[in-house]
Amino acid sequence: MIHSVFDPQAFLSTASNKPGVYRMLDEQGTLLYVGKAKNLKKRLASYFRKTGLSPKTAALVGRIRHVDTTITANETEALLLEQSLIKASRPPYNILLRDDKSYPYVFLSSQDDFPRLGLHRGTKKAKGRYFGPYPSAGAIRESLGLLQKAFKVRQCDDSYYRNRTRPCLQYQIKRCKGPCVGLVAQQEYEEDVRHSVMFLEGRSNALADELSRTMEAAAENLEFERAAELRDQMALLRRVQDQQSMDTEQGNVDVVAAAVSPGGACVHVVMVRQGRVLGSKNHFPRVPIEQTAGEVLSAFLPQYYLGAAERELPGEIIVNAVHEDLPVIAEALALARGYGVTISHRVRGTRSRWQSMAVTNADSALAGMLANRQNVQARFEALQEALKLDETPARLECYDISHSSGEATVASCVVFGPEGPIKSDYRRFNIEGVTAGDDYAAMRQALSRRFNRLKEGEGKMPDILIVDGGKGQMSMAIEVLGELAVHGLTLLGVAKGVTRKAGMETLYLNDPHNELVLPGHSPALHLIQQIRDEAHRFAITGHRQRRGKTRNTSTLEGIEGVGPKRRRELLKHFGGLQELQRASAAEMAKVPGVSKKLAEQIYAALHSD
Repeated sequence: MIHSVFDPQAFLSTASNKPGVYRMLDEQGTLLYVGKAKNLKKRLASYFRKTGLSPKTAALVGRIRHVDTTITANETEALLLEQSLIKASRPPYNILLRDDKSYPYVFLSSQDDFPRLGLHRGTKKAKGRYFGPYPSAGAIRESLGLLQKAFKVRQCDDSYYRNRTRPCLQYQIKRCKGPCVGLVAQQEYEEDVRHSVMFLEGRSNALADELSRTMEAAAENLEFERAAELRDQMALLRRVQDQQSMDTEQGNVDVVAAAVSPGGACVHVVMVRQGRVLGSKNHFPRVPIEQTAGEVLSAFLPQYYLGAAERELPGEIIVNAVHEDLPVIAEALALARGYGVTISHRVRGTRSRWQSMAVTNADSALAGMLANRQNVQARFEALQEALKLDETPARLECYDISHSSGEATVASCVVFGPEGPIKSDYRRFNIEGVTAGDDYAAMRQALSRRFNRLKEGEGKMPDILIVDGGKGQMSMAIEVLGELAVHGLTLLGVAKGVTRKAGMETLYLNDPHNELVLPGHSPALHLIQQIRDEAHRFAITGHRQRRGKTRNTSTLEGIEGVGPKRRRELLKHFGGLQELQRASAAEMAKVPGVSKKLAEQIYAALHSD
């Protein structure tokens, strides 16, 4: 059973901007609709606008009580996962096609002077080559459409092709070269067919290298239009390239990823059967704050698989963290079910991509849970009780400092209310005129600027002021507030403990000598850590942006480990920065000289916002 109240604005405030699949459920938890999106947040926001919805969409929205999302690496993965979920669940608001048992293929005719590409189902009687099978006709149509843009090989029926006397619309919109009326030489057309075959055979990297060399040669010969055409072909190929992470036709695996943060934990389980991702689910176990991801998994796995006798146990479980008890858990699972079970952590290829997808979704679901209004309100009430305040605070402000060896120092101010983060009130301060690396002076300047503006009538007075730092930062804050005659504030300092672990912080309340100790499971401590971590994230983001502007570099030049040679290889491989930004980390790792770890760093830097 799902809660009867659904707050779309609160949900959208934590939705991801990445591609993925969304599932809409009603009050009984019944799946209503499955959809895919290039940008989950934008797509989901379109359902909850006040006007302009069709009657069918309005009826769907009226029944929504919960929305689950699964983030994918790219749009192709989202499409494949969407088709798998629709076929498995047949939601009432989706357009349902007949359940064909035969998988579709891409067909290339061989008996024509100018061969054609097309979608084929059923027996393979026609003479030609068949590429596939593919998981859905939708995936083939999307691929054929992009191949048509890239190489302009005809896709019309033979009867239509043989009876043309002038080129059709496909020629006019540059989707075909007009072989029906002799507008392309057979040798040129054969080259386009050869390139299409290379791509369909999976030799995408070899094809891209060939196109890249041809493009560079065209540019050197001042054939700029031809070079631009080849660049566009490369970009389209990167877009359509299917990484096969959703469907591999083999493997029964559960992928279990744990994410832990101040305030809670999430375990995301992805179910893969016969190599196809069938779906996923979030679990939110109650855990102490000092628990690691490995400890959460060691407690979750036995309860999840042994606590329900009817739950299917695959031959392999992939996890995102290790723990010393995992071998014992694997033995216990094998003994209970009567067959061997492997628990893996270090995986490669497709399994690594499943693992990354599970981790991304666990992080996203945990962030959404922590931002839930009911959870935030409960933590605010716990903070009132912990600090012995007369009433529940309505506004918390937290400040942090970020720099690299004193370079491009930035102070951040983040604001939380009972409804969660108030991002419209976030502020950054570029710190100037202080000694490099002097965090105390930087904090003094940030607080002075903020509260001077407040005294002039700009902004709202916080109920609690939180500074990230020890006794020194606390003393600086007291001094600034005293100079500006700002009274009535509760001041809270947050210093990392000796072990520097979450849950071991030292708190100072209104005085550097007044230490406050909260237990690790305290919701009040969870809230303090959450706002402190958000201030840290916001400060780092601002510092990186300022450092990039100061150095007058491109987005790629600001990434550690990416020098001139790797920048050239990346841009050449993808045909430009825009297509590079669309690519997943796994696709970036295919570039010569780019390791998997570096690819993940590049992906994170390009999507830091």
